[in-house]
Amino acid sequence: MKRFYTLIITILTLYPFILKAQTITILQQDKPTSIRGLSVVNDKTAWISGSKGHIAITNNGGKTWAWQQIKGYEKADFRDIEAFNDQEAVIMSSGTPALVLKTTDGGKSWQEKCRKTDSIYFFDAMDFADAKHGYILGDPIKNKFLLMETKDGGDTWTEMQNTPDAIPGEAAFAASGTCLRVNKDLGLVIASGGTTARFLQLCNCDNPKWQTKPFPIAQGAGSKGAFSISDDLFVAVGGNYSKDKVTDSVICRYDKKNGAYQVLPADATGFQSCVERVEGRIYLSTGTSGSSLSTPIGLSWRKIDATSFNVCRRAKHGKLVLLAGDKGKIAIFKM
Repeated sequence: MKRFYTLIITILTLYPFILKAQTITILQQDKPTSIRGLSVVNDKTAWISGSKGHIAITNNGGKTWAWQQIKGYEKADFRDIEAFNDQEAVIMSSGTPALVLKTTDGGKSWQEKCRKTDSIYFFDAMDFADAKHGYILGDPIKNKFLLMETKDGGDTWTEMQNTPDAIPGEAAFAASGTCLRVNKDLGLVIASGGTTARFLQLCNCDNPKWQTKPFPIAQGAGSKGAFSISDDLFVAVGGNYSKDKVTDSVICRYDKKNGAYQVLPADATGFQSCVERVEGRIYLSTGTSGSSLSTPIGLSWRKIDATSFNVCRRAKHGKLVLLAGDKGKIAIFKM
């Protein structure tokens, strides 16, 4: 009888979620760029960044976008963007040279704030704790992860000294800008892949030290690993991008009871390059295999769309959720 009541309570808890229709609607596509950078400021303003120097901004919730190809940077692959409002944004490019640019006039002009011409530098992701304090994560150099830090809103960048050791063959993925998460309470977090898949965290404490946990996500090759972690650090996603239909070990969730991440059944969900908390403890993930949504406690997932995307992000101040991918594809998610 106790099990029966537990089942009824569970069903009643999930029933509103089951009844809701979740949709992903294409807003626009067919642009000559692959989008991996996405920053949603509020329910009106969002910015995207992509390959071949392309940038776009919307100020009406994604209905229309103002596009540009930044002059002088037509070959840059802008893999991540951090926007603070409709005027200020910072963009980061992967490849050589590794670049950071900033605008303070809504994209009318861009100023170069960092340039690394040595090919050992490869930037993967960028995140900010607030409008002034931010970080850029790069692939390991001499078996140490690269971390760049700014304390003035992206105007100047310095290399951090306290960075975590990397296992040979371990790196991060410049796939959606979410393998790095920065949080005033939870600290600095990296999700890695390659020969191993790990959770690496530098806490905000008096004596900060890097702590690590293994991810039970596909690993052991350069195309495998953890590609993204949610802002609350409860869910990580990834898999094998070279075989994106494989559904084994692509999603894991933190289990408080044993203090470790546990792999979850992904059903029809293949490779996922990004995960975002969209409402409470409901998570949306996406990748080239399609998009999936979790139940309210993130324990089970179901595929809701088969369209390929690279990134999904929710508004910092609001409820707008957008997705973006190749060929200038931009979409909106609604619950």
